[in-house]
Amino acid sequence: MRLFGGVIGWRANKQDTVTTSTTEAELLSFAQVAKEALFSFRLIKELGVTLDAGPLNMWCDNQQTIRLINADVALLQTKLRHVDIHNHWLREAAERDMIRVDYTPTGDMLADGLTKALIREPFRHFRKQLGLVDITEAIDRRRNNLRVISEEELADQEDSIAGGEVEGKAVALGSDDKC
Repeated sequence: MRLFGGVIGWRANKQDTVTTSTTEAELLSFAQVAKEALFSFRLIKELGVTLDAGPLNMWCDNQQTIRLINADVALLQTKLRHVDIHNHWLREAAERDMIRVDYTPTGDMLADGLTKALIREPFRHFRKQLGLVDITEAIDRRRNNLRVISEEELADQEDSIAGGEVEGKAVALGSDDKC
């Protein structure tokens, strides 16, 4: 789950129910995620945070699952009653504009980075999806701006602070930055 561009929740676990197809498995997990997302949405609204009035956006890499959720008529043929119930609930949530399910290619699935070991390039793509950045350059720039002060300068600064000569300024040891 993401809120204001940041990840606020995720989960990876083994599914308790045995299914006969990946579509059935996706429907079951999608129903659980949708329920959790709607609960979080209601909780955040109750806390007074203003959110977009539109449906919750959800992404899936299984096109058959998306068709079943967005279809007017249920086409899933299964003898598993619990899958039917979840499918109907998801379709109803989509019809009531509570959720919107869109297709995302498997390589762009954010959840895959949390559940699979990734090699370098997919990991970099995943890191970018999360909005994480390499701060090495920023740290190096800050380090270059630091200066070493002598004991005499430090004593002078301490005296000026103690004497009230410097008002409203913070003096940091080894830094030119003012707060």
